[in-house]
Order: sequence, then C-alpha cells, then structure tokens
Amino acid sequence: MTEREDVVLTRDVNIVTIPDGNTGTLSKGQIVTIYQALGDNYTVVTEHGHMVRIAGADADALGKEPQQLHTLVSATDAEAVEKNCWEVMKTIYDPEIPVNIVDLGLVYQCKVTPTEEGLNDVHIMMTLTAPGCGMGPVIQSDVERCIRALPGVASVNVEIVLDPPWSREMMSEVAQLQLGLY
Repeated sequence: MTEREDVVLTRDVNIVTIPDGNTGTLSKGQIVTIYQALGDNYTVVTEHGHMVRIAGADADALGKEPQQLHTLVSATDAEAVEKNCWEVMKTIYDPEIPVNIVDLGLVYQCKVTPTEEGLNDVHIMMTLTAPGCGMGPVIQSDVERCIRALPGVASVNVEIVLDPPWSREMMSEVAQLQLGLY
C-alpha cells in the first residue's frame, strides 16, 4: 500500500505500539491513518502521531476485510511444509519497513523434521534488525502463528538469534531496490 488512508475506527481495537511493542487499545470513533497494509497486519498512525499495529484479525475495525492464509502446496510432506513456511514468512512484515522478513534477510534457517505421527516439527532461526527491537517478540509470534496454521505442522519453534548480527547486506537485491538502498 503506497497511499495513506484516513479511517474512523468502527469499534474498540487492540494495538501494539511501535517500536516498543507495548499493548493497548484504541477507542471506537478515533481517526487513524493507515500507513502500511502489508501481509496480515496494519500499521497506522493515531491522531496524536503514535505509530501502532493493528492485527489483521481486527481489520473490520478499519472497515477492511481480513486476509486469508493461502498455502502454495497442499501436500504435507517435509519438503512441501518447508516451501509453505518460506512462502508464509514472505507475508510477514516489519511494521516500520515495507519489506517482508524473508527479503529483509531476517530469516536464517527453516528446518522441517518429520514426526512419527506423519506431521512435521518446524524450527525457524531468525534475527532482528536491531538487538533491542521492541517488535521482536511480536514478529516472532507472527511467524509462529502463521506457520502453526499450515497443513502438516505439528509444532513450531521460532528462535531469535543475534549472531550473526543483521546488516543491510543480508537484504535481497529486490528489497534494497525497493527501499532505494541499491
């Protein structure tokens, strides 16, 4: 989304403040400006200039339709689950940067291990753009929630690592071009 849009909240809605990651509530009738609508969440700016995130599940409070999770492959073998994991992680965005976490270079590893029950355990190793990022637990939770919803997944472990530290060189060329850094 490139154009800003002012909307009036149709109901009270839970929010996460950016960049500190604290939770709160905005009241029905407040006017917010949609700053970013990518993936399953909305980054909005309040009338007081505070940047907050509204979950996609609460899109109706903004007068929007919630996004539906679409898997690329319907099979549930380890290879298909890994492919779906990478695709679903491409729908998760840093709320301040209009680039998904995969193209930002935040995801270091996606390991899928078949279980005896015919499902798969998924282990994601990822980092943050900054070690003290308050949105880190929120992004981590987004990854876990989206992967857990995929077919064939038994468990999900999303591990945040800070070594090696993230740098802009980890971004894809597309992301660097998109942000005007290339």
